[in-house]
Amino acid sequence: MVETGAAFEGRLVVVTGAGSGIGLATARAFAAHGAAVVCADIDAGAAARAAGAIAEDLGGTGHAAQVDVASSAQMEEFSRNIVAEYGVPDIVVNNAGIAVAGPFLDHTVDDWRRTIDVNLWGVIHGCRLFGAAMVERGEGGHIVNIASLAAFAPSRLLPAYSTTKAAVKMLSDCLRAELAGHGIGVSAICPGFVSTPIARHATYVGGDIREAAERGLARRGYPAERVAAHILRAVHRNQAVVPVNLEGKIGYALSRISPAAMRGLARWSALGRNRGIGR
Repeated sequence: MVETGAAFEGRLVVVTGAGSGIGLATARAFAAHGAAVVCADIDAGAAARAAGAIAEDLGGTGHAAQVDVASSAQMEEFSRNIVAEYGVPDIVVNNAGIAVAGPFLDHTVDDWRRTIDVNLWGVIHGCRLFGAAMVERGEGGHIVNIASLAAFAPSRLLPAYSTTKAAVKMLSDCLRAELAGHGIGVSAICPGFVSTPIARHATYVGGDIREAAERGLARRGYPAERVAAHILRAVHRNQAVVPVNLEGKIGYALSRISPAAMRGLARWSALGRNRGIGR
């Protein structure tokens, strides 16, 4: 039984990609602190299991929803249904994401299109639709966008992923400035290497590096639950950018102090050295 609190009692939270990894840990963390949580995922079964576990393990309120965040039509229907059934969310966590790993020249147009559709357009859809609902309600709120160490640390093995995560961070900065006057906070969360299933679910091009990626993230031993704790703290404190774990903090600091050093590290990095995918 997870110890619960009431920091988010009475709040409605929507989490995309809630079926596993950071999304699942975040949904459970908000529920453990009193929130009702909509667990959304492209995998309907995973969403249902996440919502069911919130009720069974935590005695909380979990709702399941299936949605492909890359689809504007599905996201519009999803947001309408959430508002109609449960009300305007107080907190939205745009977490759903995918990764394609390998050299730029081995990425196909379809690799780029799918990565952008999920990682960037999925966040845009969530921000636009739920942000508009929060503004219309006029009672504030908070939007959390999951970026990555890859948002400010270039990598020769994650060109599409890194590009989308950098865009998510900039989108978050722009939106934070716009929505501040409405009492709506926006946070970009930038985890380093986290032990989640993202490496197992990634697409690999230009060589077989799946095993090394999965092994690297498993060895890192940084659980998704610790990222979730940073997310709850970011909402509570209305933090703008939150680098998570040691490599996330070092990478963020170095990107501000010496961008040239970051570019140099990217030239020398290899999957065996940098331990894989940063999210």
